[in-house]
Amino acid sequence: MTQTVPITAGKSEDWDLEINSRSGWLDLHLKDIWRYRDLLRMFVWRDFVAVYKQTILGPIWFFIQPLLTTATFTIIFSGVAKLSTDGLPPLLFYLAGTAPWNYFATCLTKTSTTFKDNASLFGKVYFPRLITPLSVVLSTLMQFLIQFLTLGIALIWFVWCGYDIHPNWTGIILGTPALIVLLGGLGLGFGIIISSLTTKYRDLAFLITFGVQLAMYATPVVYPLSTVPEKYRPWLELNPMTGIIEAFRAIFLGAGCFSWSLLSYSFGVTLVVLLLGVLVFNRVEKTFMDTV
Repeated sequence: MTQTVPITAGKSEDWDLEINSRSGWLDLHLKDIWRYRDLLRMFVWRDFVAVYKQTILGPIWFFIQPLLTTATFTIIFSGVAKLSTDGLPPLLFYLAGTAPWNYFATCLTKTSTTFKDNASLFGKVYFPRLITPLSVVLSTLMQFLIQFLTLGIALIWFVWCGYDIHPNWTGIILGTPALIVLLGGLGLGFGIIISSLTTKYRDLAFLITFGVQLAMYATPVVYPLSTVPEKYRPWLELNPMTGIIEAFRAIFLGAGCFSWSLLSYSFGVTLVVLLLGVLVFNRVEKTFMDTV
């Protein structure tokens, strides 16, 4: 949709907003996102409320899901497989791994279907398309913070009971927001890249769920990085999620292979993936209605 400015008597009219289909790769239109911030808030609330609407337990599912996942991991990986938890209580170890991983995975899977899920809306009215995946990341963040409360309660309980756990309270206060930003940015970047590609290559949509599940086992979520043999560890460290998960465990539980080099690598990958994702997303949004 293109809006041109007519010239009358040698003088152009003033428009509040001009929508032009021609733009370069670096035209990110980030100012439009701020202009439509009210719409972003509406989408965030819509996504948050719609998740468990018309369910019996409602928001209680935010607490039940991580607890059920943690209980399953505790039985299978700690009880049956006898995998190490770095001397930590299995409940805390798996909660500290699954909480950040689930946030990343949910951001990725939900944003990867942005064009398909909103095709009818995109074809009717103009607004910055990037608002839709951003709303998913922010609404998922609200869910994550509720689930993260479960980890906080469990941590306080085990510390009060005298378990050998040494949380870094300064790291929790200062480091947690930065780690959450990395998780959201990485999930958003990968998600919108996949969403852009699936407008032409629908096969990718079938691989997302399987791929995310497989990637979890290539990330130290159900096992500590310290137990990985040295010859395989460099390959595991190529996963940008490795440094983030280990950092979560290090600051919350006082265990884990915290490394500034791993975090710096995760930060660099997040920047590259997010920038590439926004560039590709903005490019594809102009023509996706012809292929979706």
